[in-house]
Amino acid sequence: MRKIRSVIQLFALAFALACAQATTAQQPREQSDMTVDAATRVEVIDGVLKKLNDAYVFPEVAKKMEQAIRERVQKKEYDAVTSASKFAQTLTTHLQEVSRDKHLRVIYSHNPIPPETERREPSPEERERFLSSMKGMNFGFEKVERLSGNVGYLDLRGFMDAEMGGETVVAAMNFLANTDALIIDLRQNGGGSPAMVALISSYLFNQPTHLNDLYWREGERTQQWWTAPYVPGKRYGNKDVYILTSKRTFSAAEEFTYNLKNLKRATIVGETTGGGAHPGGTSRINAHFLVWVPRGRAINPISKTNWEGTGVEPDLKVPAEEALKTAHLTAVNKVIEKTTDERRKGQLNEVAQTLQKELDEMKKNHQPNQ
Repeated sequence: MRKIRSVIQLFALAFALACAQATTAQQPREQSDMTVDAATRVEVIDGVLKKLNDAYVFPEVAKKMEQAIRERVQKKEYDAVTSASKFAQTLTTHLQEVSRDKHLRVIYSHNPIPPETERREPSPEERERFLSSMKGMNFGFEKVERLSGNVGYLDLRGFMDAEMGGETVVAAMNFLANTDALIIDLRQNGGGSPAMVALISSYLFNQPTHLNDLYWREGERTQQWWTAPYVPGKRYGNKDVYILTSKRTFSAAEEFTYNLKNLKRATIVGETTGGGAHPGGTSRINAHFLVWVPRGRAINPISKTNWEGTGVEPDLKVPAEEALKTAHLTAVNKVIEKTTDERRKGQLNEVAQTLQKELDEMKKNHQPNQ
């Protein structure tokens, strides 16, 4: 096994972590464990706390986390933890108990992690392998289709690299352009790139629109995100948009939802999202431990705040499994209200009646046994 990973491989790990479910301390895919001794535990704890004090978005919270962890060390709470995986999970839990930050986590890697000084630009072959892996996930675009009643449906599982995935965005959004309403399904979307958020959003607005700001502790700088003034193909215009959410919807997927909700551009249907609004990245502690440090925070230009710790509340609150049918029925009914062609209206009424029956049956099946 090579000791040096490329920048791209490290980015892939970071993206996977950014897309972790909000409701669980999800770890990378199962890997071999290893034993940690007292010296390693001290090294990891000291390293994690230094990284947090140096870069965590809220310096005062970093100090509180250090105090809490040091108190646990004095009580010898970590002395019996010899599993590397368990140690990372335990530290993550204790740090999140103080910070309430669902992005922050300590990560164990069985494969050796290179020091920053040994990292290098990826080779053309490594770039191609990474691109191939992104293509294998179709850049997060799981399904694009036209539902009954001429309602568009996009099942988006991740906001991947905007430059690499740009052609897929163009193809998907142009396929959906002639539908009468659009449903964007983020129920299984754990986040990703704000640039991809801005690119997809650009198809939903007719003029440049301020979406979000990201404040970074380093340099105390603020980065603005706007829709693009030009997109290849058709914009979606002012037609109705619905976003499906679940408790698994997290990070950049929440940003997309929160942006469009505050701009009154979409109706949110489903469950309250996970509640992670602090972007950041991984920092190496030693050969087998990393820490994901939230270095910034989202600031919505309308609300002047974000969804950290609270999640995004839906406009129509329903169980995640009922969200698609609910949004589809709502969309069709809205189209009926705007339709003047009586023949078309009759067809849509038939679609709505079928959807209502299916939704009623779904709700009946989801009711707990009496």
